[in-house]
Amino acid sequence: MRLKAMGKLRYRNGFETTTHRDALTIPLRWKRPKIVFVNSMSDLFQKQVPIEFVREVFEIMNQCPHHTFQILTKRPNIAARFCDQLNWTENIWLGTSVENQKATRRIDSLRRVPAAVRFLSVEPLLGPIPRLPIAEIDWVIVGGESGPGARPMNKEWVTQIRDRCVSRGVPFFFKQWGGANKKRAGRILDGCTWDEMPNSLRVAAA
Repeated sequence: MRLKAMGKLRYRNGFETTTHRDALTIPLRWKRPKIVFVNSMSDLFQKQVPIEFVREVFEIMNQCPHHTFQILTKRPNIAARFCDQLNWTENIWLGTSVENQKATRRIDSLRRVPAAVRFLSVEPLLGPIPRLPIAEIDWVIVGGESGPGARPMNKEWVTQIRDRCVSRGVPFFFKQWGGANKKRAGRILDGCTWDEMPNSLRVAAA
């Protein structure tokens, strides 16, 4: 709602589902390879998004093999339902949010999607997940909640996931400790930063 109040035209409908077909072709104009976080302010697989629009998004991504597109969804079950109707080229990654133990149920749906890279965004991590299911998962990102009123994240919750990834050879990326001042809290875990990425990443971060 803040962006709507600021007069941003693309957010004039607030939280109402809105598609922006005029923006679809923008990646076609980028000559240098980029990592693109698709729908960073929404969810491409939200129930209200027409499958026809999702197909259009995929068609653009299919035409841009030099870019890497990262899609994050809380609804991998919908992605799995329509996965046969979409062209999952190697430059399209799909991830799901797993903020606590209850949300791990999303991982089964994610495994059914034939994305080149399937990843977990364990952010914000709101509780322990000592046995995070990472079979057939290519990347795990962990981070704490940030901003006023941020809920604390226990270090043990992080190290349990980190150690599980290390023992199974799954790249682990620690994004932040979070908190009211995330810059001050930083992202050092046990004396170092964890910036592991999937081997299939072919471009440098934009």
